[in-house]
Amino acid sequence: MRCLVLLVCLLMMFPGLAQAQSPVPSTTSSSESTPSADASIDELIRIIENDQTRAALIERLKQDGAVSDAETPAAAPVELSIVRQVAEYTRSAAEGVSATMRSLGKVFVDLQSAISGTRDADFSAFMAVATSVLMVAIGLFGSFIVLRLVVGWLQRGLAERAKGRGWAMRIGSGVGAALIDLAAVVIAWGIGYVVALTLVGDTPGQMGINQSLLLNAFLLVEMTKLGVRLLLSPRYGSLRPIPVSDDNAAYWSFWIERIISLLGYSFLFVAPLLAGTLAPGIAAAVQVLAMATAVTIAIIVVLQNRDDVHTWLMAMAERRSQDGYAQMLVLLAKHWHRIAILYLLALLVVWFTKPNTALPFMLTATVQSLVAIVVGTVVVSFIARFVSTGLSLPSDIKERLPLLEKRLHAFVPTVMQVVRWLVIAGVLVAIAQAWALFDFVGWISADEGQALAGAVISAALIVLVCLVLYVAVSSWIEYRLNPNFGRAPTAREKTLLGLFKNAFTIALVVFGLMLALAQIGVNIAPLLAGAGVIGLAIGFGAQKLVQDIITGIFIQFENVMNEGDVVAVGDKSGVVEKLTIRSVTIRDLSGTVHLIPFSSVDQVSNMVRGFSFHVAEIGVAYDSDIAQVKQAMLDAFDQLMTTEHKESILDEMDMQGITGFGDSAIVVRARIKTLPGKQWGVGRAYSEVLKTVFSERGIEIPYPHVTYVPAGPGRPAAAGPLPIEDKS
Repeated sequence: MRCLVLLVCLLMMFPGLAQAQSPVPSTTSSSESTPSADASIDELIRIIENDQTRAALIERLKQDGAVSDAETPAAAPVELSIVRQVAEYTRSAAEGVSATMRSLGKVFVDLQSAISGTRDADFSAFMAVATSVLMVAIGLFGSFIVLRLVVGWLQRGLAERAKGRGWAMRIGSGVGAALIDLAAVVIAWGIGYVVALTLVGDTPGQMGINQSLLLNAFLLVEMTKLGVRLLLSPRYGSLRPIPVSDDNAAYWSFWIERIISLLGYSFLFVAPLLAGTLAPGIAAAVQVLAMATAVTIAIIVVLQNRDDVHTWLMAMAERRSQDGYAQMLVLLAKHWHRIAILYLLALLVVWFTKPNTALPFMLTATVQSLVAIVVGTVVVSFIARFVSTGLSLPSDIKERLPLLEKRLHAFVPTVMQVVRWLVIAGVLVAIAQAWALFDFVGWISADEGQALAGAVISAALIVLVCLVLYVAVSSWIEYRLNPNFGRAPTAREKTLLGLFKNAFTIALVVFGLMLALAQIGVNIAPLLAGAGVIGLAIGFGAQKLVQDIITGIFIQFENVMNEGDVVAVGDKSGVVEKLTIRSVTIRDLSGTVHLIPFSSVDQVSNMVRGFSFHVAEIGVAYDSDIAQVKQAMLDAFDQLMTTEHKESILDEMDMQGITGFGDSAIVVRARIKTLPGKQWGVGRAYSEVLKTVFSERGIEIPYPHVTYVPAGPGRPAAAGPLPIEDKS
């Protein structure tokens, strides 16, 4: 580097010396011109080592640079239109194709010249090189074939051990098989070097460049094929890491390895060998032939698998529920072979035009795209399998939170669907980045990209946190309302927790949505103002709704009724099933559900608050002994206390005596104090026991009847009344 800098400075400081180095006819020998150049370099070194002369040199260089900049004309503005860019690209492509065709036209001339000896290439020397390379190839590939037999025997044993075992054993066996295969490649490569260094070269310990080309090409090609064998494992299905049938694995492994061998050995060994020994045109012809053959084989493979891939993609689409992903698969199934053939032809054309620049870019972009697609497919398949398998919670959690698994089953598929589309979007971005269609890395590195990405991620995190909070709060309320764990919740707790869940859900949705919109740059101040205006409009225009809410708030404050209570609201009575801030839902005795807004409620009667009474009003005949009737009612209560209803009775029976005289019966009343809501069951049981006691003691329970006595002279006075039963 130091000599290079000194030489540049020398040429700039001494133009005459630069002119002296130009290729002009001269009779001076090279031995005579060398001391002059060395003296000039020594003089320049002396100038640089001195501080004053070095400063003068730097000043002179600055002046010369300023003059050259001033004399340089301003660059013409670059035309950036799409039309001009396309024209430039097509022009360069046409020139590249023309140059390739001209170079191919010289192949036969170069070959004839090489054979006849009129060119620099010596055909006899080529044959000598080919012979030495052939000897190395025999040692290299012969040892590799033998080693492959040993590798096959060892891999067969690993495959037998991995059959029917778990995934960990299969992965370990696959890695072991790959390491054995790698060892065979490296050992064969080493044997090839030993042969080249000891048996082929003229001097022991030395080898030619062509033998090194063969050995290095072998190593690169076989390492690439090793990756294919590791992924497909055509012979042993138990070692295969991907779900591919044996026939497909053998088919694809065969053709992929053949194409790799064709291109690898042609470009890495045959072409450099021919270019160095015969002529570059012959090497170019071999490259063109190899590339055209590989593309032709690939097109044939695509056409052979057209229907199979179409069926596979359609089956994947049918498993979907006709969403966007399924439609994309259907479209790909119809046109995938056309896309593949166009890509292969474009690859061939690009190689013809710019093999040194465009082709490496296209191959690199292809590999990156395939890696992105494979990674995305693996992630999407894992997510799909996770969703299809379902989420199963432990039994103890199911007992504590019986609705949590159902709630997760409702949320998880939706979340996984969003994640699936995010993965697909990431794959598309990676493909666009690989093909230079969109510089995602540059965009995300810029301030605008970071701001937008941060806003989207923040909004997504807010939504995710809201979902987690909803599931957590709902699960806590569900656990608190579960009577099998902890303290049994009261009716008031059930009501308030239900109202809290509804209010929390509404508030969480509103605030989460507002915060998410604020993160992505939406100004939520107008939304808040608009919400206030809309609230006022609703307040003035929907007075009934406001009345419902206000009445509901006071009913909740006064704790008049709760969920599970038996109430009478207006003209409806039944069990309270749902209680909100605006209405109450009641199911009556017949099972009919009634939704009653609080604005229509002017009275609420709760039948299960604190305690209850069963009021027994029994009608007996006028000729009955009231003392015996009371005693019979008390005895019936004593018998009731020996049944399972004893736990529901809170006190002794309250005997109140005669409360009224009816048309045909005397009414005797008694009350039984019970737990809230138990009065109906206790009353039914008491009526059954009392009927039995009355029948045993001959106490008549009268029913309405009419006695008809006809009047007239023909009727004997002693005749008794004629009873007529009143059926009404």
